[in-house]
Amino acid sequence: MFSLFYGLWKYMFTKMEFHVLILGIGKAGKTTLLEKVKSQYSNLEGLPPDRIVPTVGLNIGRVEASNTKLVFWDLGGQPGLRSIWEKYYEEAHAVVYVIDASCQSRFEDSKSALEKVLRHEDLQGAPLLIVANKQDREGAVPADELAQYLDLKKLNERVYAFQAVSATDGLGIKESVNWLVDAMERSERTDTLRVRAGCSVV
Repeated sequence: MFSLFYGLWKYMFTKMEFHVLILGIGKAGKTTLLEKVKSQYSNLEGLPPDRIVPTVGLNIGRVEASNTKLVFWDLGGQPGLRSIWEKYYEEAHAVVYVIDASCQSRFEDSKSALEKVLRHEDLQGAPLLIVANKQDREGAVPADELAQYLDLKKLNERVYAFQAVSATDGLGIKESVNWLVDAMERSERTDTLRVRAGCSVV
């Protein structure tokens, strides 16, 4: 009986930890996005944009938001690095897919890479936030126009949203994080990962 009540107490009062993948092709602004999230949700000052270099491998950022712990995995997006993405799919609660909305010539590459991500069975049911980044730049395509361009048929099968963001000035960052937390808390995938990790109280 004690173990049941302890398990219930732990479930109710221990902050849930979510793992969020940040994906996208090279130079989409993934690391800049992570640094801005860190600066807005922790006492740590994120790196200024002019000191951020392309990610080779993995950057990890930890923040707390809405009484939850968020662990962001920012993965390099150059063609030769995308093969490592799938190694992190199985443990991810959600995916943030970052697109440089100011560079339409790279939309097709972004779409192709995203479609491959969505087809992978290890990400089945994972909420997806597609970020139309670099809205501070002239000519950036709004999030709704980007959604029409991508026309991703697979999106009907999962919880998803599009968000206009500027990782440089912080536009849309808190809205993005709030959506992620809400989507992950409601997701059946979260329940599945919790049970797999041995966190079920029954």
